[in-house]
Amino acid sequence: MQVASEVEDGARQRVWRGTVTVSSGVVVYRLDGSSCSGIGLRWSVDDLNLAMDGRVASVLFDNDGKANIEEILAGVVGTDFAHDGLRRLLDDPEGIQNWRVGEAIAASYLIEHRSCSFPWPAGRDERKRGSSLPGADLVGFGSDSHGDCFAFGEVKTSSDRSYPPRVMYGHTGWKRQLEGLRDDNAVRDDLVKYLGHRAETASWKERFKHAGSRYLRNSSDVQIYGFLVRDVEPRLDDLRARVGQLGEGCPVGMRIELIALYLPQESLDAIGRKVISRQAGSGS
Repeated sequence: MQVASEVEDGARQRVWRGTVTVSSGVVVYRLDGSSCSGIGLRWSVDDLNLAMDGRVASVLFDNDGKANIEEILAGVVGTDFAHDGLRRLLDDPEGIQNWRVGEAIAASYLIEHRSCSFPWPAGRDERKRGSSLPGADLVGFGSDSHGDCFAFGEVKTSSDRSYPPRVMYGHTGWKRQLEGLRDDNAVRDDLVKYLGHRAETASWKERFKHAGSRYLRNSSDVQIYGFLVRDVEPRLDDLRARVGQLGEGCPVGMRIELIALYLPQESLDAIGRKVISRQAGSGS
């Protein structure tokens, strides 16, 4: 185990589509293991605000998906009523749950700093706005020296003052979800099929084929991420036990990383309202 000093990680900010994207954060602790590792990171108020104005907002509101719908329907919008209808269809929700923002932060961080891609956001499969779907929170691709592989992520967002937080436990807890991804081929098979059903006409079809080839040879050849979003002081106890237990008996070829991202204290309560306000203020 290595506890890192609070030293900034060099180039913490990058430019994405003309805006500053997610910070890599300040490393406050590390937990090293051969098949499972952990890291604790801290964001400042500026880091959080910049992320909300950049990739996080785009992921949260699925701006790419809305642009696709707008392009498809552009040719049939011929009246003011139709324009109003399209605007209503694509309007952002009036309220967003904290866990949604947490998932967008996690996806954005993994895209930027772990070379991941999640090409089909779970929100596109909702039948009702705001519902939570079964299965992993993040489903997509990772990359390593052998090319593309499948990557799956479980995200928890919590203001709980206990260490570790209560979202770690129970039937839908982080512990059980991550163990399911590690141990259950059927769980991973379902996620691969989930992507496969959407891959035929997608721009990422070749990535699916390459990752699928690796998966068929070894169904444990995947990347698994556990991402914990907190607004409390960082403590090693959030990840210490989980890193050790997930590393025990980890299948050959599987890579697991747990990431705890600590936002400014007591910032989660208002985060959904603030991100909607910032989105509206940006004119998006």
